[in-house]
Amino acid sequence: MPSAPVRYRSPEEDSARWSGFPFRDGDIVISTRSKSGTTWMQMICALLVFQTPQLPEPLGVLSPWLDRLTVPREELLARLAAQPHRRFIKSHTPLDGLPIDPRATYIVVARHPLDMAVSLYHQGSNIDRGRLRKLTGQPEPSGPRPRPPLHDWLISWIQEDATPQQQMDSLPGVMWHLTDAWGRRGQPNIVLAHYDDLSADLAGEMRRLADRLAITVPAGAWPELARAASFEEMRAGAERIIGPPGVLKSSAAFFRRGTSGAGREALSAPEQAAYRKRAAQLAPPDLLRWLHREVWQS
Repeated sequence: MPSAPVRYRSPEEDSARWSGFPFRDGDIVISTRSKSGTTWMQMICALLVFQTPQLPEPLGVLSPWLDRLTVPREELLARLAAQPHRRFIKSHTPLDGLPIDPRATYIVVARHPLDMAVSLYHQGSNIDRGRLRKLTGQPEPSGPRPRPPLHDWLISWIQEDATPQQQMDSLPGVMWHLTDAWGRRGQPNIVLAHYDDLSADLAGEMRRLADRLAITVPAGAWPELARAASFEEMRAGAERIIGPPGVLKSSAAFFRRGTSGAGREALSAPEQAAYRKRAAQLAPPDLLRWLHREVWQS
């Protein structure tokens, strides 16, 4: 008998909102760590499902974040129940915290953890914390908390010793999310994608995903769909995709850079070595070889 899902919680999300979720045949669950290509994969799924760049609603409406506490669960469930199309649902919960249903396909997107962390740092400046606290019922902070410079913050992030349940976006949380998915990669309804593969061959990765999802796309539609999924097109249409400013101060700022390497640029060679040593304590070597992709500085 399978064990009960692990419960993951943060001030703004709770994986228990997946308990009893009424799956349908063909459901797609996008399970990623923050700033690892979640919106990109949501857009790819939207383009494969609708087969046109003219989406009927903003991406966040078509593909809601079920774990997030900003919208009542019953409201999101009713919205999903009313969708006539194939559903694709966002989650930042690792697979061991989700109900694994044979009717659904689970897509886990990986990104170099240092790049993910740098993107997460910059994302922090684009979040309206006051509005987020109001929507999730969090108390006001006791006083201002100045943010350290990126370099100092990144070093602390590498060194932080937290469990995935305490801090899902910590380095241990990132590595557990990916390690768990890596161990399931042979299962027929688990799909792993890498941010760098999406960057290097977007059209090819979209075709691979279409095959895994059993979606047939007319040959003539591929160029337009791949172009619509590019970082440049998504940034140009940020408000149409993300929706108007809300918890995010700027929809356009959400798409900041979209390339790899920012994490390594912020660290010296000895600091990169310290990261490699820490990563090796948290994930198996074959996963790290697939995840890191680059020749490290010596």
